[in-house]
Amino acid sequence: EAQAFAMTLSLHRAGTFTWREWAAALAAELAAAATRGEPDDGSHYYEHWLAALEKLIVANNVVPEQDLEQRVQDWDAAARATPHGQPVTLSRR
Repeated sequence: EAQAFAMTLSLHRAGTFTWREWAAALAAELAAAATRGEPDDGSHYYEHWLAALEKLIVANNVVPEQDLEQRVQDWDAAARATPHGQPVTLSRR
């Protein structure tokens, strides 16, 4: 969670998006979750936070959507292939 917050703050400070844009993106993601009937107990807050951040960086042309999707898949595959208790590593592209 701290890393997600730090990334968001860093991207905002770099001028990638305004705080108003960020607030709107997060609010939209939380509203969509409520529409889907997800519980509003905070247990998935940072998943919604990351989803909003991903949509915002794609919308602002920071990362192409297909590159972001590929990297998520790469991390998932690396995590699945890593023995329990070992650090997950991902090769650079």
